[in-house]
Amino acid sequence: MSDVNDNLLGKYLKDRRTKLDPLALGFPLARRRTPGLRREEVAQRANVSATWYTWLEQGRGGAPSAEVLDRISHALMLTDIEREHVFLLGLGRPPEARYHAVDGVTPRLQRVLDALEFSPAFIKTATWDVVAWNRAANVVLTDYDTLAAQQRNILRLIFSDPRVRERQFDWESVARFAVSTFRMEAARAGASKAIEALVGELSLASPEFAAIWRANDVRSHGEGTKQLRHPVVGPISMEYSSFAVDARPDLSMVIYQPATPADVDAIRKLLEAKHAVAG
Repeated sequence: MSDVNDNLLGKYLKDRRTKLDPLALGFPLARRRTPGLRREEVAQRANVSATWYTWLEQGRGGAPSAEVLDRISHALMLTDIEREHVFLLGLGRPPEARYHAVDGVTPRLQRVLDALEFSPAFIKTATWDVVAWNRAANVVLTDYDTLAAQQRNILRLIFSDPRVRERQFDWESVARFAVSTFRMEAARAGASKAIEALVGELSLASPEFAAIWRANDVRSHGEGTKQLRHPVVGPISMEYSSFAVDARPDLSMVIYQPATPADVDAIRKLLEAKHAVAG
């Protein structure tokens, strides 16, 4: 850790310390000349030496370990993004990913999806459960509205839903790409343990999945093109991009952009037909 980062880390820890409420954390308010916790109180909560913690705030404590930074982050009640900032200042790298199961997204993220009128888009977790989508995704990719939550898993759909298989021009290539990308994204988000049950389930249900999984290939989602054989309007070509959701390594947004005006027109017709049935 450089002297500059020593000083930045110490200043940041001090700033966070002064914003905590001693009374809420069980410490007396008497005889306090400054707001927040005392250094020795943070040290007590983090189970570290008060002298060493004082040196750390003063920029002369030396490089802390990841375990100690984790304890200090907990002691200071830091958010995930604040904890990441502390690790970047203290160790020059982010902390190891900690996976959290997700049931849905914020209304703001849903509005982003809904604003993409003719571009199918969805948000998926590190275990590839689709937790949010727009109307275009429903009519072009899969009608997620009609599926139970446990069925909205991309790998389950690829390997168990014949309708999804029939829409692919080259199902095997799609399946191999999906599995290798899934493996990489789950590991990146710290979800390797969380996917064990799903991998076991799919391996038993699909020999094709089991064979692809054993290949141990990894890829990144990134950008590319996709062609679908839609049962109503015929072939649809789209360009896709995958985006990380800020401060959420467990979530990613995938957007499919129609490749040509004809593809936009095809999606528009599907949306109009869906609206007419609903109306």
